[in-house]
Amino acid sequence: MRQETLTSRQRVIRTLRREPVDRMPIDLGGHYSTGISAFAYWHLREYLGLDTRNIWLPDMVQVLAYVDEDIRQRFHCDCALLHPGWPCLRPWRPRTPYEFMIASDANPRRTPAGEWIIEQTDGQLIRQMRMPAGGFFFDGDWLSNWHACDENTLLQRMTRQAERIYKESDYAAMYIGGFGAFFGDLDFLCQMYEDPPAVHATNRRRLEYALTKAGKVLAALGEYVQLIEICSDMGTQKGPICRPAIFAEFVAPYLSRFCRFIHDNSECKIYLHCCGSIKPLIPILIECGIDVLNPVQVSACDMNPYELKAAFGDRMIFWGGGCNTQQVLGTGTATEVADNVRQLVGAFKPGGGYVFAQVHNIMGDVPPENIVTMLDTAYAESWY
Repeated sequence: MRQETLTSRQRVIRTLRREPVDRMPIDLGGHYSTGISAFAYWHLREYLGLDTRNIWLPDMVQVLAYVDEDIRQRFHCDCALLHPGWPCLRPWRPRTPYEFMIASDANPRRTPAGEWIIEQTDGQLIRQMRMPAGGFFFDGDWLSNWHACDENTLLQRMTRQAERIYKESDYAAMYIGGFGAFFGDLDFLCQMYEDPPAVHATNRRRLEYALTKAGKVLAALGEYVQLIEICSDMGTQKGPICRPAIFAEFVAPYLSRFCRFIHDNSECKIYLHCCGSIKPLIPILIECGIDVLNPVQVSACDMNPYELKAAFGDRMIFWGGGCNTQQVLGTGTATEVADNVRQLVGAFKPGGGYVFAQVHNIMGDVPPENIVTMLDTAYAESWY
């Protein structure tokens, strides 16, 4: 039987540095895109004979479960989600047999049609998101801030939790706190063509704010976390949202300065969450200073895992891509899931620089036996 020689945090740090490790790290729930739907989590715990009470949701929009210590231990996970917890919890029963603990201020209400609606007042504006009857997540406005405090107080809470993870466990953790990649929505993309000076002015303001915030984050918890997350989806199923030349002109100068600031002032690596087909953008992202790419959407066009590893594996850490969630995990047999994991790990693991996670979150209707097969196969294939 193989023997682990590193702690989880050591294993992640050495992987980020491309140093030899005993096995590839495994992540389930260390990020809001490497997690698991609370519905699937309920069934997973039931399947394993574990208590299904007190499942709490750190993300109400995606209805993600916080991955508990017993599950992390069972599946040899190396990361913990850095979330300070909600100030107050209340039970929510979306339908039988599920009951989850949610932020008390979220206050879902059910319509006569069986939908769940959550609203938040922002000045005179009422923002709303909905879950249809029998659904697994919410759509509409992204209502996720239920901390009931200002930004400085939230940072203090995050710091205390980061310190606990660092001192009371061996897990790796990342700061996830709203840093973007100076990209934008469709209107912003159109503005790149229609009003370039306005785009640069906007990104200069964004950069100033991001650098100020990053300075506070690094001063408060930089010694406790191993990664700083940036979130910005730049790809569709078929290709990047914009041409690489446009990205290089309007985004890269600001992203580069942000990454340089993080690297110059900490030991943290920069983790970019970016869905879709983005292979043409990866060389620019590397030049900007991005260290880690997630979720590595291997089911998108031009995202062949072997080609990605060959082209960028010596310069980019791949975090994800370990199981095809679009076409295999939720619909395939356990044997097909195991084969898929072996194939994808076989593409990404050689030479190091790889952290296993499935492509994005495990959806609510994925059978528990497929989840167990995925994670057990990943561990079996993890050794160097």
